[in-house]
Amino acid sequence: MRTSLGELDDAALAARATLGNREAFGELVKRHQAAVRRVARAVTGDEHDADDAAQEAFLSALDRLETYDRKRPFGPWLMRIASNAAIDLLRRRAVRRAEPLDEALTASSRSPARDAEQMELRAALSQALGALPERQRVAVTLFDLEGYAHAEIAEILGVPEGTVRSDVFHARRKLRESLGQYDPARVEEEG
Repeated sequence: MRTSLGELDDAALAARATLGNREAFGELVKRHQAAVRRVARAVTGDEHDADDAAQEAFLSALDRLETYDRKRPFGPWLMRIASNAAIDLLRRRAVRRAEPLDEALTASSRSPARDAEQMELRAALSQALGALPERQRVAVTLFDLEGYAHAEIAEILGVPEGTVRSDVFHARRKLRESLGQYDPARVEEEG
Protein backbone atom coordinates (compact mmCIF):
# COMPACT_ATOMS: atom_id res chain seq x y z
CA MET A 1 0.00 0.00 0.00
CA ARG A 2 1.49 3.32 -1.09
CA THR A 3 1.29 6.38 1.10
CA SER A 4 0.04 9.50 -0.66
CA LEU A 5 2.30 12.54 -0.44
CA GLY A 6 -0.49 14.51 1.20
CA GLU A 7 -0.41 12.10 4.17
CA LEU A 8 3.32 12.64 4.84
CA ASP A 9 4.64 15.24 7.26
CA ASP A 10 6.99 18.00 6.08
CA ALA A 11 10.13 16.18 7.27
CA ALA A 12 9.25 13.06 5.28
CA LEU A 13 8.49 15.15 2.21
CA ALA A 14 11.79 16.99 2.60
CA ALA A 15 13.63 13.66 2.84
CA ARG A 16 12.00 12.45 -0.38
CA ALA A 17 12.62 15.78 -2.12
CA THR A 18 16.30 15.62 -1.12
CA LEU A 19 16.47 12.30 -2.97
CA GLY A 20 15.09 13.96 -6.10
CA ASN A 21 11.35 13.40 -5.74
CA ARG A 22 9.90 16.49 -7.44
CA GLU A 23 6.34 15.66 -6.43
CA ALA A 24 7.38 15.68 -2.76
CA PHE A 25 8.88 19.14 -3.13
CA GLY A 26 5.76 20.22 -5.02
CA GLU A 27 3.67 19.14 -2.02
CA LEU A 28 5.88 21.23 0.28
CA VAL A 29 5.40 24.22 -2.01
CA LYS A 30 1.65 23.69 -2.06
CA ARG A 31 1.49 23.53 1.74
CA HIS A 32 3.63 26.59 2.40
CA GLN A 33 3.21 28.89 -0.61
CA ALA A 34 0.55 31.15 0.91
CA ALA A 35 2.55 31.69 4.11
CA VAL A 36 5.80 32.28 2.19
CA ARG A 37 4.06 34.82 0.00
CA ARG A 38 2.58 36.66 3.01
CA VAL A 39 5.98 36.85 4.68
CA ALA A 40 7.58 38.11 1.47
CA ARG A 41 4.76 40.67 1.13
CA ALA A 42 5.37 41.83 4.69
CA VAL A 43 9.02 42.47 3.87
CA THR A 44 8.65 43.93 0.37
CA GLY A 45 5.34 45.75 0.73
CA ASP A 46 4.49 44.86 -2.86
CA GLU A 47 2.48 41.94 -4.26
CA HIS A 48 4.60 41.54 -7.38
CA ASP A 49 7.87 41.69 -5.47
CA ALA A 50 6.40 39.20 -2.97
CA ASP A 51 5.68 36.77 -5.80
CA ASP A 52 9.25 37.12 -7.08
CA ALA A 53 10.70 36.71 -3.59
CA ALA A 54 8.50 33.68 -2.88
CA GLN A 55 9.65 32.01 -6.08
CA GLU A 56 13.27 32.79 -5.21
CA ALA A 57 12.72 31.41 -1.69
CA PHE A 58 11.42 28.08 -2.98
CA LEU A 59 14.29 27.77 -5.46
CA SER A 60 16.75 28.55 -2.68
CA ALA A 61 15.05 26.06 -0.35
CA LEU A 62 15.28 23.38 -3.04
CA ASP A 63 18.99 24.10 -3.50
CA ARG A 64 19.61 23.92 0.26
CA LEU A 65 17.17 21.17 1.19
CA GLU A 66 19.96 18.88 2.34
CA THR A 67 20.80 21.45 5.08
CA TYR A 68 17.32 21.21 6.60
CA ASP A 69 17.40 19.45 9.99
CA ARG A 70 14.43 17.06 9.86
CA LYS A 71 14.23 16.99 13.66
CA ARG A 72 13.08 20.61 13.60
CA PRO A 73 9.91 22.15 12.11
CA PHE A 74 10.10 22.85 8.38
CA GLY A 75 8.00 26.05 8.46
CA PRO A 76 10.40 28.29 10.42
CA TRP A 77 13.34 27.06 8.32
CA LEU A 78 11.46 27.95 5.14
CA MET A 79 10.20 31.31 6.51
CA ARG A 80 13.78 32.31 7.32
CA ILE A 81 14.74 31.60 3.71
CA ALA A 82 11.67 33.52 2.51
CA SER A 83 12.39 36.60 4.62
CA ASN A 84 16.03 36.58 3.48
CA ALA A 85 14.97 36.20 -0.16
CA ALA A 86 12.62 39.18 0.17
CA ILE A 87 15.31 41.30 1.85
CA ASP A 88 17.79 40.35 -0.89
CA LEU A 89 15.26 41.23 -3.58
CA LEU A 90 14.74 44.68 -2.07
CA ARG A 91 18.48 45.24 -2.06
CA ARG A 92 18.74 44.28 -5.74
CA ARG A 93 15.69 46.17 -6.99
CA ALA A 94 16.08 49.42 -8.80
CA VAL A 95 13.76 52.30 -7.96
CA ARG A 96 11.58 51.35 -10.93
CA ARG A 97 8.14 50.13 -9.85
CA ALA A 98 4.98 49.34 -11.79
CA GLU A 99 1.66 50.50 -10.37
CA PRO A 100 -0.93 47.73 -9.89
CA LEU A 101 -4.24 47.89 -11.72
CA ASP A 102 -6.84 49.76 -9.69
CA GLU A 103 -9.16 47.21 -8.05
CA ALA A 104 -12.12 49.51 -8.78
CA LEU A 105 -11.73 48.61 -12.46
CA THR A 106 -12.43 44.92 -11.83
CA ALA A 107 -15.94 43.42 -11.82
CA SER A 108 -17.56 42.91 -8.44
CA SER A 109 -20.89 41.75 -7.08
CA ARG A 110 -20.66 44.03 -4.02
CA SER A 111 -21.87 47.60 -3.90
CA PRO A 112 -19.52 50.32 -5.09
CA ALA A 113 -19.70 52.00 -1.67
CA ARG A 114 -18.64 48.79 0.08
CA ASP A 115 -15.86 48.25 -2.47
CA ALA A 116 -14.61 51.79 -1.90
CA GLU A 117 -14.68 51.32 1.87
CA GLN A 118 -12.77 48.04 1.61
CA MET A 119 -10.22 49.60 -0.73
CA GLU A 120 -9.73 52.50 1.66
CA LEU A 121 -9.27 50.14 4.61
CA ARG A 122 -6.80 47.99 2.63
CA ALA A 123 -4.89 51.10 1.62
CA ALA A 124 -4.83 52.36 5.22
CA LEU A 125 -3.64 48.97 6.49
CA SER A 126 -1.03 48.69 3.76
CA GLN A 127 0.22 52.20 4.51
CA ALA A 128 0.30 51.49 8.25
CA LEU A 129 2.21 48.23 7.72
CA GLY A 130 4.55 49.97 5.29
CA ALA A 131 5.36 52.60 7.90
CA LEU A 132 6.57 49.97 10.37
CA PRO A 133 10.26 49.12 10.56
CA GLU A 134 10.96 45.99 8.52
CA ARG A 135 11.60 43.66 11.46
CA GLN A 136 8.40 44.77 13.24
CA ARG A 137 6.39 44.31 10.03
CA VAL A 138 7.73 40.78 9.54
CA ALA A 139 7.30 39.87 13.22
CA VAL A 140 3.68 41.02 13.44
CA THR A 141 2.87 39.29 10.13
CA LEU A 142 4.40 36.00 11.25
CA PHE A 143 2.72 36.20 14.67
CA ASP A 144 -0.76 37.51 13.84
CA LEU A 145 -1.30 36.19 10.31
CA GLU A 146 0.79 33.03 10.23
CA GLY A 147 0.36 31.97 13.85
CA TYR A 148 4.03 31.37 14.59
CA ALA A 149 5.17 31.40 18.21
CA HIS A 150 7.56 34.07 19.44
CA ALA A 151 10.37 31.51 19.71
CA GLU A 152 9.89 30.38 16.11
CA ILE A 153 9.87 33.97 14.87
CA ALA A 154 13.06 34.64 16.83
CA GLU A 155 14.67 31.71 15.02
CA ILE A 156 13.40 32.92 11.63
CA LEU A 157 14.64 36.47 12.15
CA GLY A 158 17.81 35.53 14.01
CA VAL A 159 17.03 37.74 17.02
CA PRO A 160 16.30 37.01 20.71
CA GLU A 161 12.74 35.99 21.63
CA GLY A 162 12.36 39.09 23.82
CA THR A 163 13.11 41.26 20.81
CA VAL A 164 10.35 39.52 18.86
CA ARG A 165 7.88 40.08 21.71
CA SER A 166 8.83 43.74 21.80
CA ASP A 167 8.60 44.06 18.00
CA VAL A 168 5.10 42.51 17.94
CA PHE A 169 3.95 44.72 20.83
CA HIS A 170 5.25 47.94 19.27
CA ALA A 171 4.00 47.01 15.79
CA ARG A 172 0.50 46.36 17.11
CA ARG A 173 0.51 49.63 19.03
CA LYS A 174 1.62 51.60 15.95
CA LEU A 175 -0.99 49.84 13.79
CA ARG A 176 -3.74 50.66 16.31
CA GLU A 177 -2.64 54.29 16.35
CA SER A 178 -2.50 54.49 12.56
CA LEU A 179 -5.75 52.65 11.94
CA GLY A 180 -7.54 54.39 14.82
CA GLN A 181 -7.68 57.41 12.55
CA TYR A 182 -9.62 55.35 9.99
CA ASP A 183 -13.35 55.46 10.67
CA PRO A 184 -15.65 54.09 7.92
CA ALA A 185 -18.65 55.93 9.44
CA ARG A 186 -16.85 59.26 9.06
CA VAL A 187 -16.17 58.48 5.40
CA GLU A 188 -19.90 57.86 4.79
CA GLU A 189 -20.87 61.13 6.52
CA GLU A 190 -18.39 63.14 4.45
CA GLY A 191 -19.39 61.42 1.18
